[in-house]
Amino acid sequence: MPGRIHSREFKLDIMNQVNGGQKTTAQLCREHALSPGLIHRWRKEVEVHGEAAFTDQAKPDPSLEQRLAELERFCGQLSLENTILKKSLATYRSRPGTK
Repeated sequence: MPGRIHSREFKLDIMNQVNGGQKTTAQLCREHALSPGLIHRWRKEVEVHGEAAFTDQAKPDPSLEQRLAELERFCGQLSLENTILKKSLATYRSRPGTK
């Protein structure tokens, strides 16, 4: 049913029932009018975020995302410089009279 908002406790209760083997996904879908895809998304959320699932802590911090992007750019720059230096060294070594 679109538009319903479920509490964190409800979601965790559903996950505990599924993971504990108390009920199947299909049983819970029928009992609570949920879609299997929704339960699957909740399960992935719990797998990825553990105790922080379904809280504001589960959302990535924008400053950390920005820092990660900066580090990825820096890593790319270093990789490019490394490639250039390797090619330069190979060219230098291939010249006659150098070792």
